[in-house]
Amino acid sequence: MSVSGLCQICESRQAQERCDNCGTLACEQHYEQDTNLCADCASQARPGSGDPVTNPNQDPDHDDVDVNRF
Repeated sequence: MSVSGLCQICESRQAQERCDNCGTLACEQHYEQDTNLCADCASQARPGSGDPVTNPNQDPDHDDVDVNRF
């Protein structure tokens, strides 16, 4: 897929890929080819990374994660 612009993670390198999960534009260093995910989504998807809801008083239906689609 052809993308243009800066990596939305480091904001210094040219983006080469778009995350299949959140749509973030990512450079080679912040994109995992084997999962087709940006570094942020890949780190959250790894087994053992823990439950994303860490506040027991937080509503589990609202995780405070913003998803931007382009």
